[in-house]
Amino acid sequence: MATPFQFEHAVEFAPDRALEVLRAIPALPGVFALRGARDTDEPYLTRAADIRRRITRLLAPPESQSKRLNLRDKVVRIDYCITGSEFESTLVLYHAAAAEFGYAEARRRLKLHTPYFLRLTMENQHPRVYSTNRLSKRGLAQMYGPFPSRMAAERYCDAVLDLFKLRRCYEDLAPYPEHPGCVYQEMKKCLAPCNQACTPEEYAAEAAAIKAFFDTCGASMLTAIGEERDKASAEMEFETAATLHTQYQKVKSAASLADEIVRPVPNLRAIIVQPSAQIETAVSEAAVFLLEGGCLAGPERLSTLGVRAVKEQTSVGSSLFAQPLMLQAVPLVEEGVVTPVPATYNPEERAEGVINRLTEKQSESTDIALLSDHLSLFRRWYYRPEKQRSGEIFFPYPDRNWPVRRILRGAARMVLGEPTAIAETKREAAKGAKVRILHEGRPDVERIVPVIVKAPRDPEPPQAFTSRRSTPNATPDEEQKATH
Repeated sequence: MATPFQFEHAVEFAPDRALEVLRAIPALPGVFALRGARDTDEPYLTRAADIRRRITRLLAPPESQSKRLNLRDKVVRIDYCITGSEFESTLVLYHAAAAEFGYAEARRRLKLHTPYFLRLTMENQHPRVYSTNRLSKRGLAQMYGPFPSRMAAERYCDAVLDLFKLRRCYEDLAPYPEHPGCVYQEMKKCLAPCNQACTPEEYAAEAAAIKAFFDTCGASMLTAIGEERDKASAEMEFETAATLHTQYQKVKSAASLADEIVRPVPNLRAIIVQPSAQIETAVSEAAVFLLEGGCLAGPERLSTLGVRAVKEQTSVGSSLFAQPLMLQAVPLVEEGVVTPVPATYNPEERAEGVINRLTEKQSESTDIALLSDHLSLFRRWYYRPEKQRSGEIFFPYPDRNWPVRRILRGAARMVLGEPTAIAETKREAAKGAKVRILHEGRPDVERIVPVIVKAPRDPEPPQAFTSRRSTPNATPDEEQKATH
């Protein structure tokens, strides 16, 4: 079942009034669909950084002997949406394609592939861990990810399994004493439940320990080892403390192979802030998306009214001066009567309202196909290099509350941009400036002189040291002889 979707704007098109119609379409990023006269005609659906220019190329008068696609005589209606970022364009394009063609075709058109997870089979009598990209409703709570690739998931899995003694075999075990075992038993890396070398309780405790490691991103094991190390150091057992420190570094290295987003699928929660569409009504707004249980919801527009960003920062880069400020409205008091401040004037209440609306939009029913596609879209954006990834992401606190003030600051940065350095700001402001200079002894005479901004001087390259004795009032010939 495809998701409901509807374009924000629709324009009737005719070749005789093509210029008028194309001028009405904004030259902004967005998603558009060109539709034919018959309902059975398949629409031309795509996204573009400038939808007016892209539609003009498709609907312009055809050129002679040109092989460029031209739909001028086949299109009767143009549907389009304005977007503010590539992330929003991709999500809108996916929902539009799913509504028009279904999930399978939308997945093929956008080249979506389910990301890889680590699956912990706690429902099995002898649990094990393996990497997979197949989602199932029964195992979502025990699937940890997403990872950028299969290689990254298997690298993390191998590093964690080296810390425990969980089995790595794929067979359905039927333990009996004569079982030959495997090489991991010989290397003391497995408790060997296959030949009953351990009791079921010991193996269950090992499985519970690895589950706690995954749930806490390694913090459970790091805390325990850190306490033992500190205790050994306090008791002057330095060799034991050194061994525990080496083990601590190994566990820390293994835990660092998983990103902060790696967690069970039902616990995947984040707020994504993106630039909003560049329309007149959204000049001071940012687009906010919600990732809840692996599914994306949004966008909702968050106004940054009352959030003032300091555009300058000191040369030392103090975050105190580079962060936006919250300006909260003060209640008006007239003749002893206090007028309450509307909630729309409080930035934090606005942000909480946006998050609540996004939460209400989130569907409770889990569609595996929709979940897989949303996780693929999120993985594609999240694991990009930081310089190529637009927008910001915010995770909830351990008590599941959202960092509202940080989200507001991120929205302000989307609207106002990053703060600039004080030196650059002063240099830009000094361009075209003039200064009045007074003559000494003649206060009635003044002169206006333009200010010349000096560019920063590059450090001079070091020169070879020359031993030279300077002689006062020496001639050039004498100076040359002194040099030699």
